[in-house]
Amino acid sequence: MFEKPGITELRQAARKLGMTPSDDYLRAVVEIVGPLAQAYAALDAMPDEVPAVKYPQRPFHRPQGDENRYGAWYVKTAIKGAPGGKLAGRRVALKDNVCLAGVPMMIGADILEGYVPDVDATIVTRILDAGGEIAGKAVCEYFCVSGGSHTSSTGPVQNPRKPGYTTGGSSSGSAALVAAGDVDMAIGGDQAGSIRIPASFCGIVGLKPTFGLVPYTGIAPLEMTIDACGPMTANVRDNALLLEVIAGPDGIDARQRGVPAGRYADALDVGIDGLHIGVMQEGFGHPNSEPDVDAQVREAAKRFAALGAAVEDISVPAHADGFPVWAAIRGDAACITLLEMNGAGINHEGLYMTGLMEKAMGWRNRADDLADTIKIASILSRYTIDRYGGRYYGKAQNIRRRLRAAYDAALTAHDLLLLPTTPMKATPIPPKGATPQEITRRSWEATRNTCPFNVTGHPAISVPCGMEDGRPIGLMLVGRMYDEATIYRAAAAFERG
Repeated sequence: MFEKPGITELRQAARKLGMTPSDDYLRAVVEIVGPLAQAYAALDAMPDEVPAVKYPQRPFHRPQGDENRYGAWYVKTAIKGAPGGKLAGRRVALKDNVCLAGVPMMIGADILEGYVPDVDATIVTRILDAGGEIAGKAVCEYFCVSGGSHTSSTGPVQNPRKPGYTTGGSSSGSAALVAAGDVDMAIGGDQAGSIRIPASFCGIVGLKPTFGLVPYTGIAPLEMTIDACGPMTANVRDNALLLEVIAGPDGIDARQRGVPAGRYADALDVGIDGLHIGVMQEGFGHPNSEPDVDAQVREAAKRFAALGAAVEDISVPAHADGFPVWAAIRGDAACITLLEMNGAGINHEGLYMTGLMEKAMGWRNRADDLADTIKIASILSRYTIDRYGGRYYGKAQNIRRRLRAAYDAALTAHDLLLLPTTPMKATPIPPKGATPQEITRRSWEATRNTCPFNVTGHPAISVPCGMEDGRPIGLMLVGRMYDEATIYRAAAAFERG
């Protein structure tokens, strides 16, 4: 319940703002804010406005031992919806930042242990309406801030292709469950590559849709201008099918632009004669690129040519700007969205999970317990905001328009861009007691090619294209805005070989 502030509380608030008002001034403040305090208190008596839960039966349990052999399950359940539909007979896992009413959600962070959402994300209802079964919640990385699979409070997620190695993150459990065959499909989230990186490392198919195509309603945000969720599957057809079900506006997420879901599966059997694919040179040869990864992706480009596509090398120099722009946008948001606004963000219209916000406030009493990835990012974020007042966030938001235009120009002459999803194959999971340097390096090292397309919003898919030392290699196809159909068309042709 809202409590009207007195002089003591207002003095504390003023001091945090660098103000030193007198007692007489604060007494005036108490009088002035009285009607505003009454307005806040009036909200307590109003019912909240949240979507109804359509399928309320919610049994669940926490799997142990052999039932959770890769550490990929957070909670298992078996929630069924409509008796038939596009996803009939398919079992789907949800990344554990997706709200599933009545089932615990931790977002990889033990400070949220015990939180149970009271709403379903829009995509949950859509999956159930399409006849899919929600099989449970997949472990994700601590507050979804890691491109590796070693930061969740539940422990590391092992790569089913090569245990001891990372699955990638932050949709670590989603990738592992699909790769292991424990589920048919999974939902992932992607703010820097968190669908595509684990898809690449685990040898599955993962799509980051065009920004705003899939509603983010009922999913815990990281940064409201780069958040995306999408399908992770064992093959291209299932990926297209799941996107058909979850895409399209829901009338709640204000970032959506009214674009309906397409019939993506219709494009799968068309073939790729006449498609123009640009092999983007700036995606190769990073300081941490592995030669075999670059070589296999180039061989894959030749396979596209053999299948009938026109393939040529192209240059998009602005690709090198993607990481700095992304780093400033995501960096300042670490403090504002995750900490100051308790994981909810501000200045956007949509569904706010107020129970989650209340639970997330607990970080203030346990800040030293935060994962190194969050702790270090937040320290830098606090510094940049206090020292520069958000200037670099604002400049990065301005520059993203130029970066988007550079890719759009390349996509005017080419239907798709092709490059390695990640510069390297899956790396070893850091051992217990690893230094903060190793923990964070393993968290961010794989993002160079993926994060620029979070900045620009272009759709991008990772599909398997090879294997070395038992570790998969992924190639990434990037398309025009809302042209997921062409991405699927090419990916399906490549998958067929």
